[in-house]
Amino acid sequence: MPINVTRSSMPGFDEYCEEIRELWDSHFLTNMGVKHQQLEKDLEKYLDVANVVLFTNGHLALENAIAYYAFPEGSEVITTPFTFVSTTHAIVRNGLKPVFCDVNEKDFTIDADKIEELITEKTVAIVPVHVYGNLCDTDRIQEIADRHGLKVIYDAAHAFGVKKNGVGAANFGDMSMFSFHATKVYNTIEGGAVCFKEDGPRDDLNHLKNFGISGLEECVRIGGNAKMNEFQAAMGICNLRHVDDEIAKRKHVAETYDRWLGKLDGIRLNRTAEGITPNYAYYPVIFDSYKLSRDEVYRKLRENGILSRKYFYPLTSDFECYGNFEKNDTPCARYLAAHVLTLPMYADLSDEDISRICSIIGE
Repeated sequence: MPINVTRSSMPGFDEYCEEIRELWDSHFLTNMGVKHQQLEKDLEKYLDVANVVLFTNGHLALENAIAYYAFPEGSEVITTPFTFVSTTHAIVRNGLKPVFCDVNEKDFTIDADKIEELITEKTVAIVPVHVYGNLCDTDRIQEIADRHGLKVIYDAAHAFGVKKNGVGAANFGDMSMFSFHATKVYNTIEGGAVCFKEDGPRDDLNHLKNFGISGLEECVRIGGNAKMNEFQAAMGICNLRHVDDEIAKRKHVAETYDRWLGKLDGIRLNRTAEGITPNYAYYPVIFDSYKLSRDEVYRKLRENGILSRKYFYPLTSDFECYGNFEKNDTPCARYLAAHVLTLPMYADLSDEDISRICSIIGE
């Protein structure tokens, strides 16, 4: 059997069936029903944040978080090209211009030392990305944003459950977006959320995701359809009961990889910064000066039925659809895109499979 780069975590079949049983009685399948409402409350408690607004997926969560501020068309948003393309799409689909800032080589997040030089009179926001569960320099970013009057909207798709000095990732910036895609540490099949401390945005975000509708005969703003349905929410309710156990199993997988790969020269591993409680979302390996290149390792694993991923490659600024956009010099991001490989990482990955993967790399 091939070993995939990830595998969705799921509750027991009977547990999920019991959770959705009442939907057959109510026939209420969407439109922010009881499961949707319960999951929002459960997540507010788990993430220790005042407000959670659910969406059908993480991309629409981020797109609507940006849309909430109604920035003038053509305004500039500082972000990173070392991310999944959804981040950049969410900015551009709001009529805004992405300004690409390099990342740092320590934790692969946006380089806070390089943000300020990119700020112009058109800059309205910063959209940093927490990468592989590593958190950005939130203190420095907030200080810069406050001094220049900018909004900070975090792409926290990789950071579910991560904490910095005991503070959950959902509490940084003006808003944080989480993805609950099937490949994530925590999933609702598809899904996402926007989290924030102040109560103000809740009604507007709910309007944006529901056609702008505020009542039976009222439509207060132009919106789309990005509601999470009841079956997604039910999966989220079940998975939330088990997520801590899932993260503990992922920790074991990461530590097992560390023991194998830490012995090899020319390989750099992801290290958790001091004060961070990680979620072990991914297992990235940087092939710095290894005897094989990243691409050679990728092909060798694939020949043996092991599906790793060049994540993130290419940089979003290099995609064809962004050919007409200005590209800043981002050497660190470009280096990482050429040298990082994420190895299979999921809760039920066996020690035997990890041994096989590492033996192939080390042969």
